[in-house]
Amino acid sequence: MAVSLRIPLNHAQYPASIAETDNLTMKKRTVLIMTMLIAFVLQAQAQKFNLSGKVVDEANGEALAYAAVGVKDLSIGTTTNADGFFTLLNLPSDDLTLTIQYVGYNTSEVAIKDVKNQNPLIIKLSISEQMLQEVVVSGSNLDNQMIRATDKISQISISPEALNALPSMGEKDIFRSIQLLPGVSGTNEASSGLYVRGGTPDQNLIVFDGFTVYHVDHFYGFFSAFNPNAVKNVQLHKGGFEAKYGGRLSSVMELTGKTGNQNKFSGGAAIGAISANAYLEIPIGDNVNLFVAGRRSYTDIITSGIYNDIFDLYNDDDSNIASQASQNQTQSRSGRGSTQQEETEPTFFFYDANVKLSFRPSTKDVISLSYYSGKDDLDNSRFSSNSFEDNNGETSLIETDVTDLLQWGNVGTSLRWARQWNDRFYSTVVTSFSNYFSDRDRISDVLIDREDSVINRSVGTVEVNDLFDYSFAINNEYLISQKHTMEFGVQSIFNDISYSLTANDTLNLIEEDNDGVQVAAYLQDTWEVNNQLTLIGGIRSSYFDVTDKFYYEPRVSAAFKVTPKFKLKAAWGRYYQFVNRIVREDVSQGSRDFWLLADDLNSPVSFSRHLIGGFSYETDTWLFDVEVYDKSLDGIVEYSNRQAATSLDELEDTDYFFDGTGVARGVEWMIQKKSGNFKGWASYTLGEVVHDIPGISDDPYYALHDTRHEVNLVGTYEIGKWDFGATWVFGTGKPYTAPYGEYQLTTLDGTTYNYISVGAKNSFRLPDYHRLDMSVNYKFKLGSTGSGQVGLSLFNLYDRKNIWYKEFLVEEEEVIETDVNLIGFTPNLNVSVKF
Repeated sequence: MAVSLRIPLNHAQYPASIAETDNLTMKKRTVLIMTMLIAFVLQAQAQKFNLSGKVVDEANGEALAYAAVGVKDLSIGTTTNADGFFTLLNLPSDDLTLTIQYVGYNTSEVAIKDVKNQNPLIIKLSISEQMLQEVVVSGSNLDNQMIRATDKISQISISPEALNALPSMGEKDIFRSIQLLPGVSGTNEASSGLYVRGGTPDQNLIVFDGFTVYHVDHFYGFFSAFNPNAVKNVQLHKGGFEAKYGGRLSSVMELTGKTGNQNKFSGGAAIGAISANAYLEIPIGDNVNLFVAGRRSYTDIITSGIYNDIFDLYNDDDSNIASQASQNQTQSRSGRGSTQQEETEPTFFFYDANVKLSFRPSTKDVISLSYYSGKDDLDNSRFSSNSFEDNNGETSLIETDVTDLLQWGNVGTSLRWARQWNDRFYSTVVTSFSNYFSDRDRISDVLIDREDSVINRSVGTVEVNDLFDYSFAINNEYLISQKHTMEFGVQSIFNDISYSLTANDTLNLIEEDNDGVQVAAYLQDTWEVNNQLTLIGGIRSSYFDVTDKFYYEPRVSAAFKVTPKFKLKAAWGRYYQFVNRIVREDVSQGSRDFWLLADDLNSPVSFSRHLIGGFSYETDTWLFDVEVYDKSLDGIVEYSNRQAATSLDELEDTDYFFDGTGVARGVEWMIQKKSGNFKGWASYTLGEVVHDIPGISDDPYYALHDTRHEVNLVGTYEIGKWDFGATWVFGTGKPYTAPYGEYQLTTLDGTTYNYISVGAKNSFRLPDYHRLDMSVNYKFKLGSTGSGQVGLSLFNLYDRKNIWYKEFLVEEEEVIETDVNLIGFTPNLNVSVKF
């Protein structure tokens, strides 16, 4: 680069060259040299250029978050933020080529001839005649992949659109696909929640457009609560996440909702075995967009095979409530009888809706209002009538009216303003609201009409859990230089959480209603020390008014490029959690859970320490990645009523809550093929999760979700209009607790109940889990602008009988064990169209 040196001095005052200064004093000679050096530096700095821009989808103008933007042949690069903006500082030339990569899109090269006249630059990924003048794009198939490991440790970018090629049980599902990643357990078929590196679903921070989602299950957990048509981008942080994220122990998932087509009215629809969905993208003028999406199951109208299989898993035991209640009253009688039962068909459906309004008042501002609502509704109420005649000739009538209602869901909304103040400074302000609710009314009213007496009794439970979240956050990013970025902000959350559990209409087993405020501030620094070493350090400080304490969370991570293809990485950090999902142990029928606010009494503030190390080797086609993790846990809570007490009224609420410590550790291997017609990955995770909770067990024990070995094989093949996909999942059996007898407890109303005496906590293992899923999709055109796809998925192709959990019944001191199996072979046909 040629540099023209101009010295703003009076020529009569100084000679033209240093050689002519022999007769000058040393002082004047020094002043001249320093002036020339300063002028050279200023002139060289003046030749540096800054470039700001935005990366968008060429077809619809949608901003592409977290795209990689780099200068070809130079070690200068960055990533776009959540709104697609990027800035490159101090570029050495006005004529350069950018390389842009985004998961699910083709890698593009953009040649720019005049940087200073391109601000702000709009880059549209893929070949188009609408590209800016002097911009040339060349595409490749390199980055058209489902997942992409980022430069940061334990972070993965995911393309919801590309995941459509994978097989599914009944619906295309983002969370089900994520369960195929290393370190994320894929054997929890009955839950959409993510078990990340030994953590539980409540230990994951799930953020959708700025508001927190606390429960991600539809249809008992077989499908997730997010419509894939409404999600644009997913970022998963499996551990060691930065200081700007807080309030969770295990992982962070950021979901960015679609803003919609900015160029023209468009939409789409799809139908599958369980539900149908549709979406519309509506541009309103040049600067406003409206996106609307809705999904609803039709299981209350048509009961498919998948519906019947899933429903039967959860409700086989419900019919036993009435019979067990009547058996307790007639166990001393014998005789013959008849049954007249009114058959009722359970009513079940779920729905979710997304609405997002986006406004761009200027090229520097983005304002969005996002709304989400989702709900599951089940009515399995029924009535039965039984009559019998005992050995004495007396006739009795037993009528059982079962009320069985269950509702759960989420509501969330956020108002977000993002502004790029200048090339270096970017801010976002978010205010949000979120609500998770779960109401279970499961009561059997039993009438026993004998010749000499009439008995009325209510047996069952009513369970209500309500969680409210009101949040406000200001996040800022300042580019000190291209290699040095400072991020800082403040966040505040007000939680109001209540939970009640009532038995038999009279006995309040749990009654909790608490609220609290968390206020946090964070500061973090990303520093690219040189072309090899990158450091990210930060600290987060939180104040929790319930405990009246400050909690400090320092965190640091590093990446070192030994060669351009081989990288070492490490992370360490401290993490606190102030809301917890409590596991309620139920040995006979599996486990239940509920949310509580931490209070250092029943539910302490939870803590975790992450220590992660690993390496990766990456080429244009292949990625080989290994990470080792060690996660210590404190403040793990379980609820259990197995106590050596003569009656329940001798115990206080706090006597049912137990807390302790734990550890989760393991190693993950993954090899990924990123390009070509055949793409996919193979992963293996070796890990263990051990809990130590005094009162639950005298010795440390393996957690319910502990899986020692897990293997995931994922592959897709594209040829013409056809996409083929296959996944195979294997995991060693999870632990469980088995009973060995029974004992009796008497409630406050004088009723005596039989309870199971259990053996050592989680001392047994279920058989190994494995299944094979396959899919085929055919793409077709609809007119000149529309398209469609027909897909067939084959879930659990070889019909493996995987055990979900075991049920136990003790009769006359004999333990009767029953296996509850998960879903067998299930085909599913789905059709989708876009216009």
